[in-house]
Amino acid sequence: MREYLKFYIDGQWTDPAQSDTFEVINPATEEVAGTVSLGSSADVDKAVAAARRAFPAWSATSREERLALLEKILDVYQRRMADIAAALTEEMGAPAALASGFQVNLGLGHLTTAIEVLRNFVFEEQRGGSLLVREPIGVCGLITPWNWPISLISVKVFPALATGCTMVLKPSEQSPFNGQIFAEILDEAGVPAGVFNLVQGDGPGVGRALSGHLDVDMVSFTGSTRAGIDVAANAAAGVKRVTQELGGKGPNIILDDADLAENVGKGVATMMMNSGQTCSAPSRMLVPGERMEEAIAAAREAVSHVTVGDPTGDAAIGPVVSKAQFEKVRGLIQRGIDEGANLVAGGVGRPEGLTTGYFVQPTVFADVKNDMTIAREEIFGPVLTILGYDSIDHAIEIANDTDYGLAGFVAGADLELARNVARRIRAGNIAINDAFDFGAPFGGYKKSGNGREWGEFGFDDYLEIKGILGYSPEGGS
Repeated sequence: MREYLKFYIDGQWTDPAQSDTFEVINPATEEVAGTVSLGSSADVDKAVAAARRAFPAWSATSREERLALLEKILDVYQRRMADIAAALTEEMGAPAALASGFQVNLGLGHLTTAIEVLRNFVFEEQRGGSLLVREPIGVCGLITPWNWPISLISVKVFPALATGCTMVLKPSEQSPFNGQIFAEILDEAGVPAGVFNLVQGDGPGVGRALSGHLDVDMVSFTGSTRAGIDVAANAAAGVKRVTQELGGKGPNIILDDADLAENVGKGVATMMMNSGQTCSAPSRMLVPGERMEEAIAAAREAVSHVTVGDPTGDAAIGPVVSKAQFEKVRGLIQRGIDEGANLVAGGVGRPEGLTTGYFVQPTVFADVKNDMTIAREEIFGPVLTILGYDSIDHAIEIANDTDYGLAGFVAGADLELARNVARRIRAGNIAINDAFDFGAPFGGYKKSGNGREWGEFGFDDYLEIKGILGYSPEGGS
């Protein structure tokens, strides 16, 4: 049983201003896994004040000083990876192999990428008669979700540190253990007091106070579109910068020249990973309409290999994160059935043999129309929808007919054709044939948010650009 009752503020583990606590439920067992304190606006005030005091000194540090600190953090992070993975399995049900593999390695990748980018990042450059200076924006409020906890903490904190910002982190109360371990890592690595601060809590108690705080210069939020709208509204009075990575309904266009069975299988596996709780998941699979039956057979075969069960064992997927998420996902599965989609696999009931825990059957719908609820709403569970298209133009029309625009996928043997299709998808990150790159920008169009994370692009939102006029143009006197 974990018990995390203190916050990390101004370099110290600090008692909260009030004694409210929250029980974290292990979604695989429905039993209490630990208790954390819930913060309040008073805790946010204290943390923001610490970050504000620390900003002048930290923002004036050299590139070399910040690199040295990030290298120390890297050393401690690598030693604590097993602890991070164990916490992930307890708090949000990630299978052990996923937790100790892709989950913790995403956090590690964001750290090593920040180090690589910082080594060569251009903070000053002369253009004509002006000097362009990129300066740290100030105190940052970082609000992260429960589905990829260590990755989404890392992708915000490390660029903020690298660019000279100070910060207050609020992890999700649904998966707070990773945030606590992360604070321990930064403390052991010697992050100066006030540069990084952690306040646990929920959206109403801490998230709103942080996003609306007049002494916070920038808010970076990852979560649902609904919550993102709330964050932006709270931040408006301070005219602060707000960057958001929100929901998604990613199209996965499998072109006619692709190996259909192979790519349907890959699409199913990717969709089901992390129990479908991924904003960039390929949740709408688009296949040539005349090959729908072939796609259905391939999907049914692929789903039969997706095992569900105890995340401490060797199951491919574990539970969804909470009872509320469990009920939401099952409700949307029923909606798909009611609206006439072809249920290929799975369904509303629990997986066979699992009577406890928030486990959902891996579910596939085919012959889906893009105006059905399951094709429009972000389900955030192990549910795939398969839609047919008549031509490439039709596939792109379907792909872009959504309120979201976070990620997209294209599979095809003709690489030039696949690239042309990718260019026409209105989303911020498009993977061709399962490509992956820590250096590529990640972020959304439309209701999937604004701003970009990952690689050098992840530095930009933490920087102000100042133009200093009065320099001699190159080649001038």
